[in-house]
Amino acid sequence: MAFENKAVRTVIEVLHDGEKGFASLGEELKDPTAKSYFVEEATTRGRFATELETALGSATGENVSEGGTASGTIHRAWGQVKAKIGGSDHTLLETAEQGEDAAKKAYEEVLTKNDVPAPILSILKKQQSHILASHDKVKAMRDATAA
Repeated sequence: MAFENKAVRTVIEVLHDGEKGFASLGEELKDPTAKSYFVEEATTRGRFATELETALGSATGENVSEGGTASGTIHRAWGQVKAKIGGSDHTLLETAEQGEDAAKKAYEEVLTKNDVPAPILSILKKQQSHILASHDKVKAMRDATAA
């Protein structure tokens, strides 16, 4: 089955970015509840990426193993700089929310494609609902830390 899979690959890359970003920021957060959520979410993003890589591999017959994006690497580095110069949880959560905006956008873009195979589309829709809920949770955490 031939289809344009670049958008799916972008989602996988963004998920890998999220996995690394949640793990990295989770190490820096001071609030134990936020820290715990970030560690758990890093694992979830890794699982989501693997799930899509497997489904895409089945659909294309290729061995699919994506990394993250250059912009994700820069975004994580910026978050680490903020943490090292004494960034508050609020500042770190703002950084996380920006990453979540990128994840939301990647899912929105792939779900506008008409040629995504049904099994992959089903996975994407299920994951998107989690991504949207995670975005809202990170935003709520950020808002709660705004003094």
